[in-house]
Amino acid sequence: MSAQYEPRTFAGRVVHELEETAIAIILGLMVTITFINVVLRYGFNTGLIWGLEMTSFLFAWLVLFGVSYAVKVTAHLGVDAILNIVSPTARRALSLIAAAICVIYAALLMKGAWDYWANFANLPQTTGRWFPTGIEEMGRTSYRGWYETVDIPFPEWLRWIQPIMNEGEDYEKLPRFIPYAMLPFGVALLLFRFCQATWRIWTGEAQNLIVSHEAEDAVEDVAAMNRGD
Repeated sequence: MSAQYEPRTFAGRVVHELEETAIAIILGLMVTITFINVVLRYGFNTGLIWGLEMTSFLFAWLVLFGVSYAVKVTAHLGVDAILNIVSPTARRALSLIAAAICVIYAALLMKGAWDYWANFANLPQTTGRWFPTGIEEMGRTSYRGWYETVDIPFPEWLRWIQPIMNEGEDYEKLPRFIPYAMLPFGVALLLFRFCQATWRIWTGEAQNLIVSHEAEDAVEDVAAMNRGD
């Protein structure tokens, strides 16, 4: 994790702590579920049927959450060999071009993420092949909120969503629109972070987009330890 990012406002610090807490909770849940499953399997010849599927979803959440978080704290690896040999003006121009490409990519990804999740959330997809040009018209067969996961049981405290999403029918397993909701949320957060990074370059607060020098930092840390610093 990069040490370069320091929230400047109270709201920024709160959001930063919430993101780190969410990532830690997801990691903790993955480890806990996996550990319990190992103990049950080898100690009692049983296991959590839903454990593997839940861990897979949590891992996907961790990746989607972590990608945008790493953009914010400039923890992604990058190659800056060309940027280091050009003038500051050229460096800023190249960084802005790279940032614009990342924003466009995230916007395209956002459309795809929404259209995929909308299939399971009883929501309309967007029209247009590349960029959204509108909202599709939905018929009765367009509502697909009844799709369920394979093994994850449906929690009783969520029964109130059945009249909304499943026409009052009982869910036996967790509906897919719940775990899949992380897809558009994570991509939207990624798009927002890329826009933030682009703004920092535009205003001169940053020189590069998301270049981290973990290898160089590690070498410097080892050298400092050897010197006894």
